Amino acid sequence: MSDLYRSALGARLAKLPADIPSNDDVEEEESGDSLSSLPGSGLGPPAMPSIHRRKIKVKKDPNPAFAPILAKNFFVQAVQIALPSRNLDCRAYYTPSLEAHGTVMVCQHGAGYSGLSFACMAKEITDMTGGECGVLAIDARRHGKTVSTSDQPDEDLSIDVLVNDFVEVIHTVYPNPQASPSLILVGHSMGGSIVTRACTMLLDEKYKIGGVVVLDVVEGSAIEALPHMNSLLNARPDGFDSVEEAVEWHVTTKTIRNSTSARISIPAIISPSDSSSPNVPPFIWRTPLRSTAPYWQSWFAGLSNKFLGVRTARLLVLAGTDRLDKELMIGQMQGKFQMVVVPGTGHMLHEDDPTRLAEIMVDFWRRNERAVVGIKKVGES
Repeated sequence: MSDLYRSALGARLAKLPADIPSNDDVEEEESGDSLSSLPGSGLGPPAMPSIHRRKIKVKKDPNPAFAPILAKNFFVQAVQIALPSRNLDCRAYYTPSLEAHGTVMVCQHGAGYSGLSFACMAKEITDMTGGECGVLAIDARRHGKTVSTSDQPDEDLSIDVLVNDFVEVIHTVYPNPQASPSLILVGHSMGGSIVTRACTMLLDEKYKIGGVVVLDVVEGSAIEALPHMNSLLNARPDGFDSVEEAVEWHVTTKTIRNSTSARISIPAIISPSDSSSPNVPPFIWRTPLRSTAPYWQSWFAGLSNKFLGVRTARLLVLAGTDRLDKELMIGQMQGKFQMVVVPGTGHMLHEDDPTRLAEIMVDFWRRNERAVVGIKKVGES
């Protein structure tokens, strides 16, 4: 998170511009979303409707170098998973394991992103393992193409809600824990908190959990960064004139340092504004991050303790030598988890260098999932 904050400030100073049914294609036309309300909160930035900050600019033609890339070459299928008990129709991207008793890495994205942020990494993982490892990447509530089926407001992104959504996806896709493949739970930023908490619940239900992987989030740094989130969000444009411009902005500002990954993932996190007002950009953020402010504290508080307490192998992957909080520092000295730092990447490290991330994940799987029975797994106390 600290790296993301620094990147945002840099962009600001540089004044850079602003049953599971299958679908026919992994990507189809986006449906238009309306502008969300921006409630205030004692946590994070106050409500600041962004349309008043929009500047009139000359519209430029979309740059074909940043045209969207369909995800069908990176996952076997896109599925909509009906979760009636959660009032959700959940989007997931899935490449099953080719082995009868293989492993599936279940991935949960960070705030504002989608399951497609794992697309390039997922393809690398399945290629490196010859299909023995599958990947299931999930769009969280109010993110990507997951939609509410309730006629009531669907604003709650508190950690308990997100964890229960995640667990219900596992229940639906793998209803029998004994017949389920072994699962490695992977979460980026907010998603790291979700999978860490979900792990204990799934283990209690006798699912086979081969490990938990948390990508670029440390509780101490995350909590310290929350008061500065206003500056981070002010560095983001209100919207874009085209999908290509949205991709270009993410690449130019180094929010994502891999243009191929950005061309796959970014189209899913914006949507047509359906507004004729010149003050509203043609494309806006699908998940306005200001609207998530009331939930930030709940996402990260207690994460270190819960991560160290899960009864499986643990891996923490960081984009830089981020300062570990006291609990993690002690845990690392005691050998309670494996930590890997990936230089040359930013907060979106799994998009920036998907090959290196896949290598780390596959190595973690090989050393733990295939460990001889009776020998303690890496990172397991």
